[in-house]
Amino acid sequence: MTFFLIVTLNGLTLAALYFLAASGFSLIFGLMRTVNMSHGAMLMLGGYVGYSVVDATGSWAIGVLCGGLAASAAGAIVQAGVLGWMQGDELRQTLASIAISIIMADLMLWYWGGITYQVELPDALAGGQRLPWLGVGYATIRLALIGFALVTGLALWIFIQKTRMGAIIRAGVDDQQMLRALGYPINKIFVLVFALGGMLAGMAGVIAASALSIAPGTDLQFLLSSLVVVIVGGMGSVGGAALGALLVGLAEQYGLAYAPTYGVVFTFAIMVVVLAVRPQGLLGKAEQ
Repeated sequence: MTFFLIVTLNGLTLAALYFLAASGFSLIFGLMRTVNMSHGAMLMLGGYVGYSVVDATGSWAIGVLCGGLAASAAGAIVQAGVLGWMQGDELRQTLASIAISIIMADLMLWYWGGITYQVELPDALAGGQRLPWLGVGYATIRLALIGFALVTGLALWIFIQKTRMGAIIRAGVDDQQMLRALGYPINKIFVLVFALGGMLAGMAGVIAASALSIAPGTDLQFLLSSLVVVIVGGMGSVGGAALGALLVGLAEQYGLAYAPTYGVVFTFAIMVVVLAVRPQGLLGKAEQ
């Protein structure tokens, strides 16, 4: 039972990390119907920038903020400078974002090299905590990761559900053409959503580099997980991203613990079942 509970806790922390990585991707996918294949590269950029800032300043909080801002700026530039000119042409956008991802990854490899980095944690998050109900120690950063995900999810829900800009974004998800007809600057809204998605990815990159590590290939790992999470949970839904991340994170950890040879099959089995039964995702809205 102790082993099962530890594996479950590992699944929850992995789900929290996947949610942080996929929530911005879900917003971009849901509003603009753009499969932003450079999302993983933005996460990796945030992680690298965060590492450099923490190394230079010694402040983890400033590193998280700067990593988020760097990825946010990259997201806004990608949308305004490249993808915005291809609006409505999903294939060209997908291919262009793949090219951007490759270019960004190569530039980061050139600047930071091919070694693995880990962001130094502040004293409050370093070390571990003894879990009295399990009688074992557990990394503090992993426990904090769940809290970060809960706070981020709540903030996103308030932004989407309770603010005017959130209402405009929800309207864009439901009926983009009507939003254009009402005179809203849809292009600026798209840039804003890309910037928000990039910031979430960049902050997730710093946190991932703190809890785990960051190296070439991290972008592809989190891009794939974000795609699966969005497909399972439903695009354009914060709740869907949370549910998808929870299912994928738990399935991955249970698979590694109890059937390591076939662990990866569990994750994609969930995706196949969801696509067969509910193609729009568990909490996604069907196309009208």
